[in-house]
Formats: sequence, structure tokens, C-alpha cells
Amino acid sequence: MYNLKNKISAVLFDMDGVLIDSNAVIEGAWREAAEMYGKTISEEDIVRHIHGQPGPHTIQALFSDLSLNDRKKVQAHIIRVENTAAYEPIAGVTELITSLDAAGVCIGIVTSGWREKIDRVTAMLHIQHCISVIVERDDVTRGKPFPDPYLLAAERLALTPERALVFEDSRSGVTSAVSAGTFCVGIGRAELIACGARFAIPDFTSAEVNSRPGSDVEVSFGSGRVVAVSATA
Repeated sequence: MYNLKNKISAVLFDMDGVLIDSNAVIEGAWREAAEMYGKTISEEDIVRHIHGQPGPHTIQALFSDLSLNDRKKVQAHIIRVENTAAYEPIAGVTELITSLDAAGVCIGIVTSGWREKIDRVTAMLHIQHCISVIVERDDVTRGKPFPDPYLLAAERLALTPERALVFEDSRSGVTSAVSAGTFCVGIGRAELIACGARFAIPDFTSAEVNSRPGSDVEVSFGSGRVVAVSATA
């Protein structure tokens, strides 16, 4: 079990790549937008400026030479594609969230996405009733990789960031979570450990929630990796 200075009191999830397998849709939407204006998007662009980043950052980084009207068209294209695409949940995430909720654990979503998409995803996963706090891109001036989104989530939950367990799948997301002071677990890629993730898992199929009345909730991820979480109820 991880020996944490401050007991974990909340579990926070990024959305894209953590709740839903949406990375291919997102990459495709931005590549389509680029092609409309004779541009190409590199793999480094995807890592640095797309995954884990709010749309306005991506547009400023990759489409700053376009007119304001054309930048608005790019944004509208991205929103239209992402709001209508079909997504599959990341394996095991729905089961983990419902188990944490049943055990009385506080759960939140911290994402660079927007409210319409968040509401659609939580409805699709049937987890609306499980979520205590949501921080979206319009809630902060500085999004990921800055710590502001996770600092705001902690503030809204009235706890210190060190008491939050976070799941992130991008470099910018992990950097945001770690710089805020949270205990961050990487999803999908082992290289996220280099960004500060405490460990990385491919998905949530190995996650198990064990709770007993009067004791902490233990969340295990295989290979002896166990995190104790305080229940709120």
C-alpha cells in the first residue's frame, strides 16, 4: 500500500482518454480542420497542443494565422464532431466509478472539455448521480498543464489537493495534476511516469474496490499497488 502523508478523500477523473476512448475522434477532427486550410498536424502537435488541452489553446498554437472568422469555423467543426461522435468507455471505468460511489467515495471530473460533451458522456456511462464536482475548460483562465483545474476542484470539495487521487492520460493532464499536488495515476502509457505519474495502468480492468464498515476503502490496481481512500458516507 502507498504510504501517503495525507489520506485520499476524493477521486478525480479526466474525461477524454480516461472515461471514454475518444483520442482517435479528437485527432481526426483536428486533422480534418487542418486539411480545410491546407495545414498538416504532426504527432508532436498532437501531444503538445491537442490531447489534454482546451480548444482555444490548440487553435492559438496551430491556427493563429487564420482570420478570426476561420478560427471560429475550426472551433465549430471540432465541437460538432466531438458532440456527435460515438464513444466507447475506457475498459472498467464505469465499474470503478459505480463501486467507488457505492462505497461512499467522493468522485469528480476535471477536463478540458465543455459542459455539453461532459453531460453527454456522463449520461452515456450512467454516472451522473456519482459525480460530486465538475471542472470544465470555461471554469479556469489557465487550463492544463497549469495546476489551476485541479486546484479549483480541490477548493470546491473543501480539501487539499494532496488528498485527491487523479487519473490522467496525457502529458499536460499529468503535469497539471502533479503540479497541483495530487496523487496521479497514468492511464494508457507508461511514459506518463516520467511526467510525474506515480504509476501507470493500461485501463481500469485491474481496479478493485474493497470496503468494510468503519474502515478505509482500498482501491487496488494489481501488482501490489493499493491506495486507501476515505469514504464520505
